[in-house]
Amino acid sequence: MVLDGYWASNADRQNIASTRIVATPSPPLQCPLSDYLSFRLYSKGRVLGHKRAKRNTRPNTSLIQIEGVGSKEDAQFYLGKRVAFVYRAKKEVQGSKVRVIWGRVTRPHGSGGVVKSKFRSNLPPRAFGASVRIMLYPSNI
Repeated sequence: MVLDGYWASNADRQNIASTRIVATPSPPLQCPLSDYLSFRLYSKGRVLGHKRAKRNTRPNTSLIQIEGVGSKEDAQFYLGKRVAFVYRAKKEVQGSKVRVIWGRVTRPHGSGGVVKSKFRSNLPPRAFGASVRIMLYPSNI
């Protein structure tokens, strides 16, 4: 027994030392291993907004902060990778309410790890602050 970080008595210390921990084998897996493991095949990112000046916005280019990227050198890996803005719409099209706007990372923006990207159709302003998926393809490795 431990009281305020000190052992209560030598008998308690000996009881703890003499106890054995027996490992019991885990039961065999009932499902395939793929059901227990899940892998994300994309990096997460966040839309910061459009490229802009003080008063002028350029909606054809969006700024994206990629999770875990903090420098221009880290951002080099993601140049040319595909970006997906996934959202839900009200009306169902072909049996699904989920839609995607695809884009591509074009170049770094500044030295803090932010990247510029161009989408097939310009991102709507409601996408600001929303998450995007940066796919790990096409690969340059």
